[in-house]
Amino acid sequence: MRVAVIADIHGNADALDAVLNDIRVQGADALIVNGDVVNRGPDSVEVMERLLALPDVQFTLGNHDDLLRLWHAQSDLLPAAWFDDPFWGATAWSADQLDRAGLLHVPAAWPMTLTLDVPGLPRVLIAHGTRQHYREGLSERTPPERVAVLRQPDDGPPSDVLIGSHIHRPAHATVDGTLIVNTGAVGFPATGNPMAQYVLLTSRDGIWTPEFRSVTYDRSGVLARFRTSGLLDTGLSAAIFREELVRARSLYTPYWDWTERDTVTRTPDSWARFLGDHTVIS
Repeated sequence: MRVAVIADIHGNADALDAVLNDIRVQGADALIVNGDVVNRGPDSVEVMERLLALPDVQFTLGNHDDLLRLWHAQSDLLPAAWFDDPFWGATAWSADQLDRAGLLHVPAAWPMTLTLDVPGLPRVLIAHGTRQHYREGLSERTPPERVAVLRQPDDGPPSDVLIGSHIHRPAHATVDGTLIVNTGAVGFPATGNPMAQYVLLTSRDGIWTPEFRSVTYDRSGVLARFRTSGLLDTGLSAAIFREELVRARSLYTPYWDWTERDTVTRTPDSWARFLGDHTVIS
């Protein structure tokens, strides 16, 4: 049995198409989309439509899938100041695009976790972040005591394999007998390698073996659509997202953390200063 787990597509239809073609070539029996289908890139509607048209695909909820719904509702779960801050223009734009297409609330039905429970094989727990929060990263850096908590659900047997996404880089480790796998990102990898990344799980000799796939695609189309779609006109955050795609590095979160720590206003000038002062970002 072969199961493809993809995540962090983030509105990049060209990366998704390349990965779906590779999944077909590899002969996967099942597809799981582990959250963050939308936002960041210009193609949230197209990506959602492509995935929903596939037979038997399963989804988990990612933080960006949820964020757009919360944003559109101006939920009190988000800081009130964000709604008047032009820095959030890209998020507002993506939420509006999905709402107009009637797709904004589709993720409301997606669960936080999925379990792969195949007789004769280790039990697999899949979540965008972890079972406890979709913004908690899972990797080789997760402490053993935390892994022990995450592998044991509130009810039912413990899991032998934990699969997460969210951190936009692949990870693979065994912690006290629990296999830890992170899928990496389809649309916006943060590894310095712009290839679209996902993981293929294969059952072999009574165990699950992860294969980390990296798929080449032409980024020129999605980079152009940042401008032609109108996304780039929404302001600074869209420009940052585009630069993340160019560099295949995490920029948004380090920039946000820097502005918060040093009480810096988020403007094009401070963004340029940040890039000048942080030439190597991993």
